[in-house]
Amino acid sequence: MIDLIDSLVPLTVQQSTYAARHERAKVVDATQSSYEAIFAPSVQGISVVERLHAAHRACELAHADALTAHYARRLLEEGSALSKAAGLPASDARLQAILQFSATLTERPLDGDKAALEALTQVGLSTPAIVALAQLIAFVSYQIRLVAGLSAMAMAEPGGSDALATAQRLNAMDPRVTPKGFTSDVVGWRAWLPTVALQDASAEQIAALEAMSPTAKQSAYFLSLVHQSEILLQRSIAFNAIMFAPGGLPRAERELGATVESRINGCIYCASVHAQRFEQLAKRRDVIDQVFAAPLSAGTTARERAIVQFSAALTLSPHAMRAEQIRPLQAVGLSPLEILDLMHAVALFAWANRLMLNLGEPVAPATAS
Repeated sequence: MIDLIDSLVPLTVQQSTYAARHERAKVVDATQSSYEAIFAPSVQGISVVERLHAAHRACELAHADALTAHYARRLLEEGSALSKAAGLPASDARLQAILQFSATLTERPLDGDKAALEALTQVGLSTPAIVALAQLIAFVSYQIRLVAGLSAMAMAEPGGSDALATAQRLNAMDPRVTPKGFTSDVVGWRAWLPTVALQDASAEQIAALEAMSPTAKQSAYFLSLVHQSEILLQRSIAFNAIMFAPGGLPRAERELGATVESRINGCIYCASVHAQRFEQLAKRRDVIDQVFAAPLSAGTTARERAIVQFSAALTLSPHAMRAEQIRPLQAVGLSPLEILDLMHAVALFAWANRLMLNLGEPVAPATAS
């Protein structure tokens, strides 16, 4: 079977980037399986063609050329097949609402709110269909950063081409979100859509929750996502393989990358969880205070600053990733596997933030439901 990410970068078995990527075989498999689950014909309430339109729009807005071309090809293929099956296209209003939701989640996920979900219900999308759409756009955001980061790694190999390198300057002031509300204290989360009642959950839904974590059955977030149990299952496998795999980048530094992504995107909940985990693992919080205050210039050592700068660049401008974003990580001693682990963590939270920000809201623990 052809692996989509390998084919789009593209990667070959002769490259050290390919070797590093396939050292994390569980992530490779879960990434491909997530793609297949998200575009499975069995997902009800939103057609494959509508899903492909949403993915194409997200990639187009992100200037992710290889992925844009991929989804354009799939649209041609599926559109041709659909016409033979006597299916009528969605109404303009419905498709426009889907495309608007895709644009919001892609470009500024913090702007997603309850009204954005209500706009989807008004054009006929059910709760499971909305969850499928949100997962799709969030996953594509992960895909975009994975393809971009791997391409940059390949450029940074000996003999790799960096002819397209462009200067990338990150303003020392965060361009998106003020520090208000960010904390490493415990934060709750409240769903905007109806969640699955545990007593009514299917065996497949229970299995997907158990694959994520022991506490997922008590989480409004996961009880929202389990409306699409196969997509959640594959995402859970990817999450655990990225954040907890042995070896490679120390876990505290994976948590740091996740916190930088979450802080820039404005995801208070994700930032709080992963700031806590960094503090537990590293036994300090100095860099977390810096990330909350000014994430684009944080770091207490050269290694931390390189990690933060890479995480910020991949968050903000994946289309501009080149070898020049990889070389500072190499200069402070990160191995190819460590660079890959950091890339995975940042890309994963491009996915997670968009779900947290657009399917519910952070709340104080006493008011969480």
